[in-house]
Amino acid sequence: MTQMKKKGRSFTKVVRRESDGWVAVCTEVDVASQGDTAEDARENLREAVRLFLEAASKSEIRRRVHS
Repeated sequence: MTQMKKKGRSFTKVVRRESDGWVAVCTEVDVASQGDTAEDARENLREAVRLFLEAASKSEIRRRVHS
């Protein structure tokens, strides 16, 4: 479990091995991604969280951000 920062916020990412690859989850916003390697999964998660924060409404972000 490690921290990633987006727009002044820190988010937790959990990366785990699955049968066919790696899965990364940002627990605070319930966003997940995957990759062939742990690093791919982490990079894909960073992109997924960035896109979520750009596309979601402020109310959706407030609703989904768990502290």
